[in-house]
Amino acid sequence: MGAQKSIHAGKAKIDVNVDFTHKLCAALMLPPFRSTGSPLSLIIGSLCIKHPNLFGRSEKLDVSWDKGLYDSNVLIAYRRPRPEWLAQQSFVIQHSISPEIGVHGLPIDNFSRSGSGGVNLSRFSVGLDLNEPASSNWSSMTSIKFEHVRPMSDDGRSINRDLDGFPVTCSGSPHDSMVVLKQESRFTKANDHSFTRFSLQIEQGIPVLSKWLIFNRFKFVASKGVRLGPAFLLTSLTGGSIVGDMAPYQAFAIGGLGSVRGYGEGAVGSGRSCMVANSELTLPLNNMLEGAVFLDCGTDLGSGHHVPGNPALRQGKPGSGVGLGYGLRFKSQLGHFQVDYAINAFQQRTVYFGISNFAS
Repeated sequence: MGAQKSIHAGKAKIDVNVDFTHKLCAALMLPPFRSTGSPLSLIIGSLCIKHPNLFGRSEKLDVSWDKGLYDSNVLIAYRRPRPEWLAQQSFVIQHSISPEIGVHGLPIDNFSRSGSGGVNLSRFSVGLDLNEPASSNWSSMTSIKFEHVRPMSDDGRSINRDLDGFPVTCSGSPHDSMVVLKQESRFTKANDHSFTRFSLQIEQGIPVLSKWLIFNRFKFVASKGVRLGPAFLLTSLTGGSIVGDMAPYQAFAIGGLGSVRGYGEGAVGSGRSCMVANSELTLPLNNMLEGAVFLDCGTDLGSGHHVPGNPALRQGKPGSGVGLGYGLRFKSQLGHFQVDYAINAFQQRTVYFGISNFAS
């Protein structure tokens, strides 16, 4: 049972979307990470408050809260107006709690699913985002933030070791702290027959205090789409690496929807480096329905044993994997519906469902 309501209070806008979900539905749709008797555990929903003129000078305040069955995220963003030719500044505070499945999740059913490994992450960050004015096909964003990460057990207790007794933080204490300078650049070029996208993220851990993490991490995503008659071919390549201090939860997780289909989240592997290639060919079947075939592959480039505690080896992850399959894409005024049928290298079959751009 769900409810959605939009409230206008003065000049502020409040969007509320709450879904009261029965535990039976959760048991059928999601793996059982934890059990709790709290009534709030049955609620899935979101709350969004937007104020376009907070102090009478066009200052914008956005407050959002999203809650799932096992995760939550609170985001507060404050923006002051600036001339268009200057970088737009946003002061951001964020707190999230979510299961850490990509690295510490346990592969089950021939690596097609990942169950709870008993590790959850509570993240708090505060800092400044700078969005540079877009020029030609390029756009960029710079941010500097303080981050505090605290691993927790399924029952909410702070922990510094996993179920096998290995550390889950870099510092060895129940939490990690860091100041992160992040630079992200994006390139986009498109016409009627093709498009090209490229993004590069570079993160630098700044040693403000001696116990804080010092690292350099980069990640890139390159995508190319080409129209081949009535068909459309989309290929993408994702890669990254991290050097310096590293907590296990910072590893690159390989496997899952958006990575290598046919595997659970992180079930292929987790490493200091990664490379993932995806290709998908879609062909229209009628005005609203498309068929698709796809091939995904990914590898940790042999870097899994460089992750502290070597969680991938302890969980028997292969380090590389291939998934292939086919699917259907249905487009309507209500939204886009997608279903994929994937097979991994262990002949395990997985079905994915997705809904996007849903208009209620």
